[in-house]
Amino acid sequence: MEPDAGLEPVLESAYLDPAVVALRPDYRVLLMAVDGLGPGPGDDASEALLRAAEDAVRARGEVPVEDLPHVAAWRDAYRAFGAKPQRTRHSLEALTRRADAGLPRVNRLTDVYNAVSVLHQVPLGGEDLTAYVGPPRLVRATGDEAFDTVTDGEEVVEHPEPGEVVWRDDAGVTCRRWNWRQCRRTRLRDETTTALFIFDALDPMTDPELEAAADDLLGHLEAPGLRVARRLVRHRP
Repeated sequence: MEPDAGLEPVLESAYLDPAVVALRPDYRVLLMAVDGLGPGPGDDASEALLRAAEDAVRARGEVPVEDLPHVAAWRDAYRAFGAKPQRTRHSLEALTRRADAGLPRVNRLTDVYNAVSVLHQVPLGGEDLTAYVGPPRLVRATGDEAFDTVTDGEEVVEHPEPGEVVWRDDAGVTCRRWNWRQCRRTRLRDETTTALFIFDALDPMTDPELEAAADDLLGHLEAPGLRVARRLVRHRP
């Protein structure tokens, strides 16, 4: 595994809108760009990791999902920008709730990052970096931004609510409601070899725990000649 100076500009140009930070000053994001990935459909290794994540959720017993510390913190963050967490669940809660019945099987890269998200209890997104137009930015939406998605099996373009927290690039919204739903354009595909992984954290998650989640993901993505760049972004008063 090698550091890649070519990926550094992508991370250095990433931007957090102060209007988002004002909602949750404890917010941090670890951005990790990876090139040289081994793409493809799910395999024995990704299946084993998904099963480990499912077993970890079952082992928690009767603790309600909404009472898990990082799940609860993100529910509060959603309320801060006007979203109803019981109706639009953040990605960590949605995956954790699905784990008992079985996590989704999509492709190798997506399956691995979903499993790591559940195991480390951190919202985690994966994006095809070659589909980005300009740098990733976390902002409060105006409501005019384009978000390409699928509704009832049809490809459609939607728009976020004004004030909604979204990740975006120059072409439009890449993820709505902070970490709720990705757009079609930047999703990881079977042929993706260059990706951006986004680890979202609030208190009580610590920086070492966030870094450990990234280390774990990298360990499961290991491939010959893998190139990596990382950046932890936070508010500096």
